[in-house]
Amino acid sequence: MAKQVLGRGLSALFGGNPPSAPSTPESAPAESAAPAAQQNVEAREKVQMVPLNRIHPCPLQPRKEFPEESLKELAASIKEQGIIQPLVVRQRGDGFQLIAGERRWRAAQLLNLQTVPVIVRQVDDRTALEMMLIENLQRENLNPIEEALGFNELISQFQLTQEAAAAKVGKSRAAVANAIRLLKLPEQVQAWIRQGLLSAGHAKVILGLLNPEEQTLAAEKTLRDGLSVRQLEEMVALWQNRPPTPQTAGPKASPPTRDVHITDLESRLRERFGTKVTLRYRRGKGKVEIRFTSDDELQRILEITGIKLD
Repeated sequence: MAKQVLGRGLSALFGGNPPSAPSTPESAPAESAAPAAQQNVEAREKVQMVPLNRIHPCPLQPRKEFPEESLKELAASIKEQGIIQPLVVRQRGDGFQLIAGERRWRAAQLLNLQTVPVIVRQVDDRTALEMMLIENLQRENLNPIEEALGFNELISQFQLTQEAAAAKVGKSRAAVANAIRLLKLPEQVQAWIRQGLLSAGHAKVILGLLNPEEQTLAAEKTLRDGLSVRQLEEMVALWQNRPPTPQTAGPKASPPTRDVHITDLESRLRERFGTKVTLRYRRGKGKVEIRFTSDDELQRILEITGIKLD
């Protein structure tokens, strides 16, 4: 369903699939002629060729990582087939600012192209950021930290609620909230996530630890021992339930054994609510603690449980 929503959002923001640009010596052959219905687009949606050196990246772009090998592969494809999908830009002074297609723009630079096909859109910063987020999310081009930074930028810069930001990009509120929580992790842990050494699943489990030092230690142990998400969950659950005594304080101590069924249930609750959940159980009695760090997070938890604030 999310993909369908994203698809509709992308189509609405980008104005459908425009016709390809005509072949030029600089840009190599483009796609074959588009259907007549597509050629009948509004003037503002028509493809035009502009000098590559007049196009500049947008500082709002949430994607920061552009692997060199991937760009070389794209450049090789463009050399053979041309730029099939035009870049989307907006006019800024006597030049243009990229909204969509930065990978194509960078690959074109590798090929020393003189001109590239573009569609010019006149949009404000909020719409530009929405379009960039949607393009990257639909193509799954963002790593989890870039995705979190993009959501955070959308919320903070335009004073949106998490719910409003989620609606803009076709995501659930819980998905946005869980993504933004990753920014609470230590910088080194975030760097490992950016590099793909730790998954978003690992990161969510590590967030169950409130101490940044413990979070870093858990990440290091995960990388060193090659822990799966499930193995990391079990380790973190043990760390969380140690008695707070000098002998057992700290993640290096040997933790007491917990019932595997309680650990599993606690992990499922944590995944369901997207926050730290502690389950205490003994002989049919106990308690469930659900942690939250903001009013928005509390409201999200209440909505998950079916409770609506009047």
